[in-house]
Amino acid sequence: MDTNTSKLNIAVIGGDGRVHAIIRALKKSPRCGKIYALPGNGGIMDDAECVSIAATDLDGIVEFCTRNPVDFAAVIPDDPLALGLTDLLRDKGIPCFGPSAKAAVIESSKAFSKELMKKYGIPTAKYETFSDIDAALECVRNHTMPVVIKADGLALGKGVIIATNVADAEEAVRSMMVDEKFGKSGKTVVIEEYLVGAEVSVLAFTDGKTVVPMPSSMDHKRALDGNLGPNTGGMGAVSPNPFYTEEVHKQTMERIILPTVDAMNKEGRPFKGCLYLGLMRTADGPKVIEYNCRFGDPETQAVLPLLKSDLVEIMLAVENGTLDTCPVEFSDEACCCLVLASGGYPENYEKGKLIIFEDVPDDVEVFHAGTLRTELGYITSGGRVLDVTAVRDSLEDAVGAAYAAAEHIGFDKMYYRKDIGQTALRQTMSMIAALLSGSEF
Repeated sequence: MDTNTSKLNIAVIGGDGRVHAIIRALKKSPRCGKIYALPGNGGIMDDAECVSIAATDLDGIVEFCTRNPVDFAAVIPDDPLALGLTDLLRDKGIPCFGPSAKAAVIESSKAFSKELMKKYGIPTAKYETFSDIDAALECVRNHTMPVVIKADGLALGKGVIIATNVADAEEAVRSMMVDEKFGKSGKTVVIEEYLVGAEVSVLAFTDGKTVVPMPSSMDHKRALDGNLGPNTGGMGAVSPNPFYTEEVHKQTMERIILPTVDAMNKEGRPFKGCLYLGLMRTADGPKVIEYNCRFGDPETQAVLPLLKSDLVEIMLAVENGTLDTCPVEFSDEACCCLVLASGGYPENYEKGKLIIFEDVPDDVEVFHAGTLRTELGYITSGGRVLDVTAVRDSLEDAVGAAYAAAEHIGFDKMYYRKDIGQTALRQTMSMIAALLSGSEF
């Protein structure tokens, strides 16, 4: 572990709720000096100096970091990672947290990640990849339903459509490959079998040699209660995920996480940073739904509040290849993150709504995802606006505290799901009942 105790000025790239949670965690470190957020948002301004440079303006970011006293950079969103921002910064002598562009391809190309899993025997759904529209349409016409259609490239976490009939599957293919619903990301599509089971998200720190998983979590992607409505960037998350048992964790480490890091090394793409694994707990064991090359959103907001160790030291250890000597400890409490969104999200929604905070409990954290700060106060500037996050001894109490705190916040057309954490709570109760009865779950 780095024994240097000097303070570091840190540039954090991004401006969403996940970035706000990371900045709050970094601020707890005695090694943390000044934090610059590029571009940040209204709420992040309370915790860092926000600099109006877009996360995808690579030249602007590099110029800022080299002309200002920046000692370390944490690149959080997928786009700048895929574009190679960490490579540019490292070339200028600025150490970074985040994978190289060669390693970030594990997220930026679903075709690459599926081929990687096939080559190294990492369990995932059966699939085919298409760049020809007619061949893709022929595939879905003869595919068992439901079927999953994925845009190959980055799509803000929304480039996945689950079709339950052939007509919807054909429409999904056309929307990606012809209408370019997700831009160039959908010119190639991956069509795969629909896996049945419980979804689990696992984030892991890795320096390319050592892997330290964080507590599991459960995301809620659909816009409406009961997992209905369109896919979003995430409407809330809870941690830990009760479906991720010790046995499933063991299988995941042995069959998926460690083999993935090893596979990337063998491919000449060593992965250093936060590796995100979207998993499905199936009857045949855990399988990979997707990889991300960075912290998940909103999973980060439900996981990092449980971190007891020093995030600055962890990020330095990841960059320096010394994660094996760095303490990484998490609380055994539970956390619930509830997303407050703008009416109409993820489709059309209005901005500029004044946000009212009335006596929000001090023991609940509110991370800003899409806000601006004005003379009148905070106003909305995005689809996902705020992340209300509560840590408690039990998941039931964490969920209750997050919802209770949300009642102290309001803005025109605000909406949020009313069932975040309910699937996890039902599973927890089932497991408790099974233990009390002496049966195996």
